Amino acid sequence: MAAIERTTPSLEQVQGVKLDIEGNFPLDEAVVEALQPDLKIISANYHGSSAWSVTGSIDAKTSDGSPMSFFVKYTTEETGREQLEGEYRGMLEIYNSVTGLAPKPYGHGKLKHASQPTYFFVCEFVDFIRDALPDPAKLGARLAELHQSSVSPTGKFGFSVPTYDGKLPQVTDWDSSWSTFFGRLLAGIARLDTATNGPWTELDTAVECTVTSVVPRLLGALECGGRTIKPCLIHGDLWEGNIGTECETGNIYIFDGAPYYAHNEMELGIWRTEHHRMKNKAYKREYLQHLEPSEPRDEFDDRNRLYSVKTQLMYSAHVRGTNVRNQAYENLKYLIEKYASSPHEETGDSNIVSEAEKDLGNRSGKFQLLRDSLEHLTI
Repeated sequence: MAAIERTTPSLEQVQGVKLDIEGNFPLDEAVVEALQPDLKIISANYHGSSAWSVTGSIDAKTSDGSPMSFFVKYTTEETGREQLEGEYRGMLEIYNSVTGLAPKPYGHGKLKHASQPTYFFVCEFVDFIRDALPDPAKLGARLAELHQSSVSPTGKFGFSVPTYDGKLPQVTDWDSSWSTFFGRLLAGIARLDTATNGPWTELDTAVECTVTSVVPRLLGALECGGRTIKPCLIHGDLWEGNIGTECETGNIYIFDGAPYYAHNEMELGIWRTEHHRMKNKAYKREYLQHLEPSEPRDEFDDRNRLYSVKTQLMYSAHVRGTNVRNQAYENLKYLIEKYASSPHEETGDSNIVSEAEKDLGNRSGKFQLLRDSLEHLTI
């Protein structure tokens, strides 16, 4: 699979779309049409920065003179269209699930006057405290509210359209089983990592062993012996750069998501990684005050380690040559030694293991197909 390349829209590509308003951001009429009809646009200016999009802010007034502000981003190519549709639909679902947790999404679509196909996403603008880490108690409570209140429209894990973590797509096809969904998600991200960094036999083998042995045992235990887990809507990329504290109110907002319906603990894996700042144990502790670990509880930390590998491999797929790839490999080795060699070790409930083994037997054909698909999986 060839590496996915995408360039940030150049100033020349979008320069010709600027409406006759104040400011330096090239605002296209398609963006204005996505907003409410009684607005008078005052200005548009570049705002923020992104490695794969052009971003800006829009100031406007309603017919009664009330001020409104919006955030807009542009990106190019067909993958850009799919990326921003996924962001719009995912953030809209978060916005509709919990009041005031996400800036209100207004629309997405194609610019009318760019020199080559360029796409936009526009949402409410919220003024955040610069470089502030979120309050653990506030974030934990709001995130738990999202996970508890959200309802999968299919009752399954996944999402209605592909969503993107950064500039890269995730496998989000609906699946009734969390363990098989996660296996496909992890295998897809590993393929993206290989496309960026090249093959690494040891890592490739570790990923395959994890998907076909560790995941069915470690995550399969969540769904056997009468246990079930609810598909919860998660943000999907909840590092500190995608969380804001509003200047005036101190309210927590989350944005720039890669959402899908998942095991709620999946959201916490990113806080384990070394390349992000939110490693303080208070974040997990405060969240778990509202939603306790799933059973088996004594395997929570190992599930958290497994979920962190998704973040590590996705980061590696974005950043060629990063040492985070080695960290992912070490985590997989640890889990393989613990769960792939002997499922009876390190568990306090032999009944769970017995049921997991029965469940693995029932799913053996399905996971063999997944093993065979690793060489053919396309993103």
